[in-house]
Amino acid sequence: RTLRCAASGRSVKGDRVYSRSLLSCLTGPLGWASGFKQGDPVTLYVNKVGPYHNPQETYHYYTLPVCRPEQVRHKALSLGEVLDGDRMAESLYKIRFKEHAERQTLCQMTLSEKEVEQLREAIEELYYFEFVLDDVPIWGFVGYMEESGFLPHSHKVGLWTHLDFNIEYNGDSVIFANVSVKDVKPVPLDIGPGAAGTGGVLIITHSYSVRWFESPLPHSRRAERLRDYSFFPKTLEIHWLSIINSLVLVVLLLGFVIIILMRVLKNDFARYNVEEDGMCDDLDQGDNGWKIIHTDVFRFPPFKSLLCAVLGVGAQFLTLATGIIIMALLGMFNVHRHGAINSAAIVLYALTSCVSGYCSCSFYTQIHGERWVWNIILTSSLFSAPLFLTWSVVNSVHWWSGSTQALPASTVLLLLGAWVLVGFPLTVIGGIVGKNRAGSFQAPCRTRNIPRQIPQQPWYKHTAVHMAIGGFLPFSAISVELYYIFATVWGREHYTLYGILLCVFAILLSVGACISVALSYFLLSGEDYRWWWRSVLSTGSTGIFIFVYSVFYYRNRSSMSGPVQSVEFFGYSLLTALVFSLMLGSVSFWASLTFIRYIYRSLKMD
Repeated sequence: RTLRCAASGRSVKGDRVYSRSLLSCLTGPLGWASGFKQGDPVTLYVNKVGPYHNPQETYHYYTLPVCRPEQVRHKALSLGEVLDGDRMAESLYKIRFKEHAERQTLCQMTLSEKEVEQLREAIEELYYFEFVLDDVPIWGFVGYMEESGFLPHSHKVGLWTHLDFNIEYNGDSVIFANVSVKDVKPVPLDIGPGAAGTGGVLIITHSYSVRWFESPLPHSRRAERLRDYSFFPKTLEIHWLSIINSLVLVVLLLGFVIIILMRVLKNDFARYNVEEDGMCDDLDQGDNGWKIIHTDVFRFPPFKSLLCAVLGVGAQFLTLATGIIIMALLGMFNVHRHGAINSAAIVLYALTSCVSGYCSCSFYTQIHGERWVWNIILTSSLFSAPLFLTWSVVNSVHWWSGSTQALPASTVLLLLGAWVLVGFPLTVIGGIVGKNRAGSFQAPCRTRNIPRQIPQQPWYKHTAVHMAIGGFLPFSAISVELYYIFATVWGREHYTLYGILLCVFAILLSVGACISVALSYFLLSGEDYRWWWRSVLSTGSTGIFIFVYSVFYYRNRSSMSGPVQSVEFFGYSLLTALVFSLMLGSVSFWASLTFIRYIYRSLKMD
């Protein structure tokens, strides 16, 4: 019995697509050797086409006037492949394992004037195609364009009608494959007196050749061969010098903050404790600094539910990011597992929803919050609501343009079901457990009923200044690595330096925590006890810097253009900035809370 895969691609002309199993729907092929024998058919799937400079603007290959079977049969896809825009369908190419083929006719087509114009536009926009052979992607350009001369100016557009497939094998498995057109002349796409046709049409014949080459690489290492292939420009290199430079700067920054705070706190403790030993009758008399506000520093902030929701969702994304990096270090993602990281992110997001519910509701109960049901609802929708809104806009634009990035209805239902049946219930369960297991808020000082008046603060202690400082320093620690991540997500690169990514992630969290502690100390030294939200916003503003960098990357570091690519880029860049703000805001808050508890616990007070 076959099971229809909720993540399978849209069918062409009503063809039905079936899946292999629920596990394969979620994870996809695991990259095991296929075990071909001499003469066995090797299925070549056509996948997608799109502009070379717009990685997220892709269309089904059969939307172009190309050779296609009478009945299009799609390959069952995993959830990650569908989210990645893959729409694989069987082709007319007949390829047999280790059997050469020369000048095989694929089909003969008679193109109308409209179809010729469609191909011309695709070639002028530098459309490339992607085929898949035994999980090995094959890329090539649809046609050839040449601009020459000024007076007179010539503009030539040609279609590649013959493809040479070069396939490498080792034993009984396919290692690598690519296409070549170096010995082929393109067919001019012109309709007129010199065209190969009559009556305003163009007659073309598509053909192909297949050549097999033995490779020394075993199947387990075939990802190395694809990683070294250079159809797309190679911009990522091992950047040890930049990472070491960032690491040295961060170590110096952390050392500076820690040493200064230790020396200042040592003097503060000595001064305050001497006053206490002197049996001062009025602790506030002639005193200033952070000790004077010890009866207000643990006064609970406004908007308790929103604060706890931010902390809970931030803890969830911290767990999710750590899990993704660990899975990558274990080798669970490679270039042959199409969309595996997308599937892993969705599964982890659903499973870690219990973390957000637990952290949010537990702390909400500790700070005497009463509307815990509303807190759970706010926690579950704090990120999912912006995600759904952004996705709706992006998906509508893709659907309007006919892009394969538009998710089919079955995939939308699957994702919605994952949130409704897994994500939200786990958030509720985590919230209930957190509420029942929450103890009392550990405050070393009593809080009086009447709040103390806060003196006027200098300009350099305002929220905007703290946000600028607290956001820029963590951003500067990851600015180098951020370029490589953007080049991977919004470009054609395959990221493999996950060990470096783990180091940079640890540096980011360390810098955010230390900067938050320093800024919280300076705030309390000015007798301002409103540190709760300030600690979240100061380092959480890193997300603003990341979004500004995304604008810079789009304008100066990429060649992306058009409404489809622009809407997706800026929509998901906003979500990325939100994720970083929530995650770093949560880390900085807990660091500040731990620090403030420590310094007030170390004082001698009634």
